[in-house]
Amino acid sequence: MTTDVPGAKQWAVALEKTMLTYFEVAPHCTFDSHTHDSEQITMVIEGVLYFQQGDEVIGVKAGEAIAIPSNAPHAVFTTDTAVKAVDAWSPVMDKYRKK
Repeated sequence: MTTDVPGAKQWAVALEKTMLTYFEVAPHCTFDSHTHDSEQITMVIEGVLYFQQGDEVIGVKAGEAIAIPSNAPHAVFTTDTAVKAVDAWSPVMDKYRKK
């Protein structure tokens, strides 16, 4: 488990080319705008997770998914409700590669 962002807990499992993460995100938690080389597909299991890309904000509800292309700037946040979500990533981020 990692807690890189205050209010968010993450568990990850990775193979050579693919990674899956599970997140539990507290209410009023923010992942500041960032990019990464990995493509990301997020499916929300519980709650609503908000993704901001430029001026557009998309609320992803339980049972819905969003795809973020490689190197696309985005921020992520919650409002009054906690969220549980899973992410699929490819390629695996360097910090999760076995050394």
